[in-house]
Amino acid sequence: MHFSGDLMLIKFRHFEKENYIAAIWAGVIGGNLSSFVKWGSEIPFPPREAGRISPPFAILKALGLNAEAMTYLFTGHVINYGVALMHQAFSIVFGVLYCALAVAVPITTLGQGLAFGLAVTILFHAVLLPFGGWAPQVWEISAQETFSEVLGHLLWAWTIEIVRRVAMDVSPSRTA
Repeated sequence: MHFSGDLMLIKFRHFEKENYIAAIWAGVIGGNLSSFVKWGSEIPFPPREAGRISPPFAILKALGLNAEAMTYLFTGHVINYGVALMHQAFSIVFGVLYCALAVAVPITTLGQGLAFGLAVTILFHAVLLPFGGWAPQVWEISAQETFSEVLGHLLWAWTIEIVRRVAMDVSPSRTA
């Protein structure tokens, strides 16, 4: 069966290897930077009620790792590097995925990446994390927690998109 490009809802593009190499670098840089943006959004808007552990911490424990011992001291604060590394890895992996998809499937950049950020929020916080037992069901969390997660992921994805545009020399008018 043959479909013309005009009939397909999602259009695919073919680019040279160099485009994907640039996308990978943009994703690594954007993912790393966006992780700090996401963490920064959690300072004024904490994503969990006090006393509940974070999903990355729960995942580490489920993997049988001693998450409590994965700490270091910085300016008198105890920092859990296990959770920090999971946040960074998540952001880098999804930054690379986003930037590679943006090359092949331009609609990925819909809303300057905000649609992707919302999709990731729903996928993880409404499906995967509750399914794994690492976070409560969405109807069991407060509106404030939902707001924090959605806002944080929107800023996270938008940051990746900004880095992608700069790194790949793409103007907003040339995105979906």
